Amino acid sequence: MTAGRGDRAAPPAPEGHWEVRFADAASAKGWESLAQQARENTYRAWITMRTAPRPVTETPRHHRLKGGLAHGTHRGRTCEQWQIEVTGGGRIWYLLDTVRETCWITFAGTGHPRATDRG
Repeated sequence: MTAGRGDRAAPPAPEGHWEVRFADAASAKGWESLAQQARENTYRAWITMRTAPRPVTETPRHHRLKGGLAHGTHRGRTCEQWQIEVTGGGRIWYLLDTVRETCWITFAGTGHPRATDRG
């Protein structure tokens, strides 16, 4: 069975860790493609979302998105939106839902997201 919207991206989070879930079916499908292309890096990104989704110091590979992409809404809740660069073009975007301690994956893919090309 393929993962879809609302599904957990892995087993339940242990105490002190964040849940990682897909915001929609497209992000789940993109996650699978990304995992096939860059298995180890995708796993490291999952660990990061699970344990340190809001880094103390942002890096070029893990940072909050800017401008109109800095926030997103999921289930009526506005959340910060973050990005992890998994490969040169591959990205994961996620909403940081601090109330639910959940990272909602809004985009995962092997190519650079088109939304950042606006401007």
